[in-house]
Amino acid sequence: MAVNTQFSIAVHILAASGCCRGEGTTTGKFALSVNTSPSFVRRVVSKLSKAGLLKTTTGKSGSCGLAKDAKMISLLDIYRAVDAPKAFSIHNYPEQKPCLVSCHIKASLEKALKKTQKAMEESLSEISLASIVTEVNKK
Repeated sequence: MAVNTQFSIAVHILAASGCCRGEGTTTGKFALSVNTSPSFVRRVVSKLSKAGLLKTTTGKSGSCGLAKDAKMISLLDIYRAVDAPKAFSIHNYPEQKPCLVSCHIKASLEKALKKTQKAMEESLSEISLASIVTEVNKK
């Protein structure tokens, strides 16, 4: 099963920006910190920039920095910025008509998963990037 790590990498990038205390850094340095390719980091940075969470400058001396105070950025803002997948997804296998469960599980499970997704998003909305930066700086 493929795993989508864009959310955690986006938090990593923004936390690194927050730890820099206003000093811009480069996507190359982010890539070294995350231990991934610079092109992947640039794709994530682009999404964060479009969402207004990260400001970027281009060119040879280009850099990235937080677009607003870390206290004003929630983990939900980051989750939405990178268009992270839902916490759970329902399989798309065809129904088996003779089976009661097969015919009704998707609709039944969808209700439960919507409730779970909503709770997760509410939790993310209560956690600021500043709190993540504070935790990182404690270590």
